Amino acid sequence: MTGPFAAGERVLLLDAKRRRYLVVLEAGGEFHSHAGVLRHDDIIGADEGVTLRTTLGARLVAVRPTLAEYVLEMPRGAQVIYPKDLGPILVLADIFPGAQILESGIGSGALTMTLLRAVGPTGHVTGYELRDDFAIRAQRNVEGLLGTDLPLRVEVRDVYDGIDEERLDRVILDLPEPWQVVKHAEAALRPGGILLAYLPTIGQVARLREELAGSAFGMAESLEVMQRGWHVDGQSVRPDHRMVAHTGFLTHARLLGPTG
Repeated sequence: MTGPFAAGERVLLLDAKRRRYLVVLEAGGEFHSHAGVLRHDDIIGADEGVTLRTTLGARLVAVRPTLAEYVLEMPRGAQVIYPKDLGPILVLADIFPGAQILESGIGSGALTMTLLRAVGPTGHVTGYELRDDFAIRAQRNVEGLLGTDLPLRVEVRDVYDGIDEERLDRVILDLPEPWQVVKHAEAALRPGGILLAYLPTIGQVARLREELAGSAFGMAESLEVMQRGWHVDGQSVRPDHRMVAHTGFLTHARLLGPTG
């Protein structure tokens, strides 16, 4: 969204210590913190980036949350895939406008909303989720950022039992045993389609690669992404003391045709 803040949208408030608060604006509402009270009406109608003061004089900056910020601050029912992995997933799986995607293991919806923004209104994401409570929370989180008019269908079902969709462009998996899905993905993907799996341990990666090696998939690769920030303050320039290291492994492969 652009323009002044409006009632009903989400705003990210940042204090002087860079603490972040995700708030849904309501006419007549109030944001309470240790730094005092800020009326929602003071934010509604203001432009993004405005600095406001609480009743105790503390400063809060109001901005619209980016996708990465929303993912880190939204309600969670399950562990999310972090922004440092979301970007590489889009590139490694080559997610494009109009793509038809099956995602299984939608968790809290972080990857779902990332895929939806990439496929656009001409694409479609079908989500399989085993737990009903996760499916409900994920859909709420997605709609909280992107609205309700979305090319998304969420089904509460077990992908290990099969995939109903046909001629998919991509199958994206965030679940414990993706090797059980390989045979289903072979049947559901179009030739050249891509399977990508996010896994926490290298043992799971090895088992998946073993299954892929005996399938119609080829060009398989596995990797992990490390993220190290830098402290830059005048002449003080050094790596941050902490970094986002291992979160998960990304394995992707393409469905190939018969050998000539």
